[in-house]
Amino acid sequence: MTHTYSINTTRFGELFYEEEDVIVFPRGIPGFERNHSWAITGDEESVIKWLQSLDDAELALPITTPDIVMPEYNARIPDDEIELLGEIQSNDDLALLSVVSIPSSAPWDMTVNMRAPILINVKTRKAAQIIVLNEDYPLRHPVFSESVRADMKAKAKNAQEAEEC
Repeated sequence: MTHTYSINTTRFGELFYEEEDVIVFPRGIPGFERNHSWAITGDEESVIKWLQSLDDAELALPITTPDIVMPEYNARIPDDEIELLGEIQSNDDLALLSVVSIPSSAPWDMTVNMRAPILINVKTRKAAQIIVLNEDYPLRHPVFSESVRADMKAKAKNAQEAEEC
């Protein structure tokens, strides 16, 4: 028998989840070491989901799959990090996510952390944010090209100027 739990989050209101939805970070996430239990939520259609802390109702991190931003992404993961997550029988047991940073005043400058993705063992539901061995992957990889960012910024400026008139 499955039991349904809930948490009243600041971003999503009341969020319902079951035991099998919980993702456990044994070490926490850097900067959020006290938060060990998390759940993924968000619009099914969106490429950006949310990693909601089940320990802190105010804490949610935007996440996406790294290949959305960098199709050729091929993280080299240290073996000791994989061992932390429990037994892995195949690559299908693993999911890789990246934290998205969205500046509220400049969403066109949105970036994805390609250097330190979140690795999840989908069978054990254990996870860790890890540092990949690929030193050329940046901590802040732009989501949008420079031309798209310039276009978005110009449109926002025009909209603000129209609002002020």
